[in-house]
Amino acid sequence: MIGKLSGRIEYRGSDHVLLDVRGVGYIVFVSERTLAALPPIGEAVALYTDLLVREDLLQLFGFTTLAEKEWHRLLMGVQGIGAKASMAILGTLGPDGVGRAIALGDWNAVKAAPGVGPKIAQRVVNELKGKAPAMMAMGDASPMTAKDEDVVDAPVVEPIGQPVSASAQADALSALQNLGYGPGDAASAVATAAGSHGDATAEQLIREALKLLAPKGS
Repeated sequence: MIGKLSGRIEYRGSDHVLLDVRGVGYIVFVSERTLAALPPIGEAVALYTDLLVREDLLQLFGFTTLAEKEWHRLLMGVQGIGAKASMAILGTLGPDGVGRAIALGDWNAVKAAPGVGPKIAQRVVNELKGKAPAMMAMGDASPMTAKDEDVVDAPVVEPIGQPVSASAQADALSALQNLGYGPGDAASAVATAAGSHGDATAEQLIREALKLLAPKGS
């Protein structure tokens, strides 16, 4: 299993890059969002990868963070979701956006991905809602960088579309669970707070989430 690659981008396609790793070229498929975040041709990059194996096909999919890779693997486990649909969802929402949509039960956000219909979107939310708290607690918003021995002067790929850090959300989620709130309720409240407060710290997320979790009329 190929778990990561570090090399230089030799070619950029509409949905993939050709990565030169010490003279060996790897075609790596990426989401639209990931492709936009990658450096130009000739620059160094490091990607986490997932290998899809079929009888007549081998395909590598690349991700800048472990959270993106793990969401891809979870999405692929949902009936009706193939690699193309998974990459479309991640390209539309990003890993944090996927987590928020699932935690909030917002299947319309998932449906916004090209090629994903309402029934599939609802299935994604229903089947993965129990996974959202653990994924949000990963706190992995940092992209991987290429190792010096593989690529010289490897640049850092900046994450995009993440207004609230995953670590702040993870800290807030952990604090709420320590206070006795269930994982699902806590994840939903943190996701709502993160979506409403773009630059919130963990402490601010906790305060806003507690307001949302307070009994009605209190």
